[in-house]
Amino acid sequence: MNDAEVPVPDQSSAAERRARMLAAIEQRVFVRVIDLSEQFGVSAVTVRADLDALEAEGQVRRVRGGAMPAAAVPELQERPYELGLETLGEDKRSIAARAVDEIRPGMSILLDVGTTAAAVARELLRRDALSDLTVITSGLSIALLLEPAIPRLQVVVTGGTLRPLQHSLVAPLADGVLPRLRADLALIGCNGVDARAGITNINLPEAEVKRAMIASASRTVVLADGSKIGRVHLGQVAEIANVDVLLTTASAPAEALGELRAVDGLRTIVVQ
Repeated sequence: MNDAEVPVPDQSSAAERRARMLAAIEQRVFVRVIDLSEQFGVSAVTVRADLDALEAEGQVRRVRGGAMPAAAVPELQERPYELGLETLGEDKRSIAARAVDEIRPGMSILLDVGTTAAAVARELLRRDALSDLTVITSGLSIALLLEPAIPRLQVVVTGGTLRPLQHSLVAPLADGVLPRLRADLALIGCNGVDARAGITNINLPEAEVKRAMIASASRTVVLADGSKIGRVHLGQVAEIANVDVLLTTASAPAEALGELRAVDGLRTIVVQ
């Protein structure tokens, strides 16, 4: 490492440094420990101690790998990927295990972004019998999770413009690749599933990528834990008629789930 690569130690007091860290976190919503370490020229251990102190004061909330403003958590519409890892973990694992049951050796898979997709990626790592798969994803985190399975799996990243909250790739460029593909199966996450409004998502650029994935696949499986059922958000991903299978959990509201089960052509599966 040359002199230019060595972080310059931050000379401010701990209180001043923490105040500046808090300002950075409030501005960027989610900040990683490694980024704060580089920005302030202190070790990761020091950063974690500073974040612990800020959390004790009620200023930030610690999440895996970093921190976010404490006040932002209840109002936040789109949660960072790292925060999603902490919620409904067992439901996501159950959905992922059932989703991978839809896959056979030799298939091509379009795998969406998000923490449920990450659970699918981990399940694919476990299933040694699933070989000769091509997995196309718009998620950098998903691609990195799947890397240990190469060459049993071929991993293709769509390319595009990086969105930090989900570490996802969106237009421009992401929308140029997907229309040129014809995959066997699309595994799609979302923020809302409703019998009338269809599949919806909070973020519009990601909704566009999900829509392109569905259009490029022979079959579509939507992955939505029970908290998503009956909800409607701004960006429409697909009509219910364009979905083959819905995988959800028993926490779904009974009335909304009943309406989905009544939709012709949709196979609704509630996993345990």
